[in-house]
Amino acid sequence: MEPLALYIHWPFCRAKCPYCDFNSHVRERVDQAGWRHALLTELRYEAARTGRRPLASIFFGGGTPSLMDPETAGALIAEARALFDAPADLEITLEANPTSVEAAKLADFHAAGVNRLSLGIQALDGAALQFLGRQHDAAQAIAALETGRAIFPRLSFDLIYARPGQTEAAWRAELRRALDIAADHLSLYQLTIEPGTRFATLHARGEIALPDDDAAARLYGATAEEAARFGLLPYEVSNYARPGAESRHNLVYWRYGDYLGIGPGAHQRLLVDGALIAVRRHRAPEEWFARVARDGHAIVEETALAPEDRAREALLMGLRLTEGIDPARITARSGLPFAACIDPTMLTACLDEDYLVWREGRLCATEEGRLRLDAMLPVLLR
Repeated sequence: MEPLALYIHWPFCRAKCPYCDFNSHVRERVDQAGWRHALLTELRYEAARTGRRPLASIFFGGGTPSLMDPETAGALIAEARALFDAPADLEITLEANPTSVEAAKLADFHAAGVNRLSLGIQALDGAALQFLGRQHDAAQAIAALETGRAIFPRLSFDLIYARPGQTEAAWRAELRRALDIAADHLSLYQLTIEPGTRFATLHARGEIALPDDDAAARLYGATAEEAARFGLLPYEVSNYARPGAESRHNLVYWRYGDYLGIGPGAHQRLLVDGALIAVRRHRAPEEWFARVARDGHAIVEETALAPEDRAREALLMGLRLTEGIDPARITARSGLPFAACIDPTMLTACLDEDYLVWREGRLCATEEGRLRLDAMLPVLLR
């Protein structure tokens, strides 16, 4: 069986960023021991249902997982290794914010078994960080990058682009400054206005104006050029890495593999007896906690996905990758012939426009195509 990925959601943050629509919550106090027990309980529940399978990766996401006790991370890592077949070099990622308090804990997380750090830098400009509602300044971001580089064998960081008033020259300088310290892996996110966020309210009032599509595209193009200077290649629409430094965990998602998700709001996809089962857990931390205490899990929805939905998901994820998609893989995961998954007229049009290309038997989006994926996919997929 293919190795599966394990996602563990820590839902708590120190503050809610105005652009964020993730399942994150601010609480003055967190019962660390209680949450450790609850997460272990749900992990054991899923392992009992799944059986002993190979494990590809562990990813602590959030929220801000670096707010959990390192002891909690260590306990979950040890339990996952006991419940599944994990290689010695298992990729174990922790998301962290570069505040001084959390940076001081990084060595403890490494000692607990974390071997890949993902830093939420988001910007290296003081005004931009303040605008984004971040709790750190540029100096703390640089210090966290330097500390992470010294402690962890693998390091990734996030940046947000297409911010109001952002120039290409300033963006290039920002990228070079960060990549000069930590040139392994970069995750890039275009600032968008998400419903229900503070930014959505400000945008509706006309108090925020984002760069237009052409300006955002120029910033995106500049990213690839600057990343290439440091040996990072775009292996996914929003991710750049040195060869061999790609996120193994996220590749499981993009290649439409099996993954488990525990913690509030966590999703999972698991192939069971030929059926792909989608699972969703309760989002609210307190309700999730109560349900796990009562039932051993907090699942609120469990559905066998229809073949058409499986094909759509696999194509949506796979075309984001530079390597593209293998039609045989789509058929294996969906149960449908590849020809039944894509509109033939639109496929021909996308190939003629050089948005898509066949490369060594795989269907791949070109550089121009990746810029248009959001518009292209709804008309391409059946």
